Amino acid sequence: MIRFERVGVVFKGDCHALSNISLHIARGEFVYILGRSGAGKSTLLKLIYADVLPTSGIASVLGYDISFLQAGRIAYLRRQVGVVFQDYMLIDGRTVFNNVRMSLDIYCFKKSEMQERIYGLLRRLGIFHLRDDLVEGLSGGEKQRVAVARALVNDPRIILADEPTGNLDRDNADIIMGMLLQAQKNGATILMATHDLGKVEKYPARSITLGGGRLLND
Repeated sequence: MIRFERVGVVFKGDCHALSNISLHIARGEFVYILGRSGAGKSTLLKLIYADVLPTSGIASVLGYDISFLQAGRIAYLRRQVGVVFQDYMLIDGRTVFNNVRMSLDIYCFKKSEMQERIYGLLRRLGIFHLRDDLVEGLSGGEKQRVAVARALVNDPRIILADEPTGNLDRDNADIIMGMLLQAQKNGATILMATHDLGKVEKYPARSITLGGGRLLND
């Protein structure tokens, strides 16, 4: 599913974001990515959906070699990956419903099926009453839940979650964790970057620890 062999990422100014990372993640695994700020967690996630490219080594995701993906193939890869961004990446000027619908626009769903999928997720996340509200008027926690709905709505094969419970109270955080675990049971591979060791203890799974761009523990 995901295979890194001695992967490195170097940004401008000789900044080594990742160095010599080797790991294999199988279909249906739930994996926490741990580490302090600047450890390389977000860069690792960005590699998986080809937002950054490896400077060295081999990065293979869903059978694609990230180093040699053409633009059209990157788009196809991303259709199979749901991402919960740390800064939400919602589109201002659009409603909650339309932000979530964006993930379904490339598919040939009937309007009724699309609405059923979106409404179901919004209800489970406790934000159905906000469906017609513009996203710029939402709180941080509400935006986080919209971002989760958008990532899950098309049943992706891989879900990448960058601090998905960081702005949520305990009850809503537990709802998010429950939804991610259900997606795993349905066959999705989940990678979740987090600082919250309490979540790791409550919902134990494989944990990868990064430090200074290197793999410290797996």
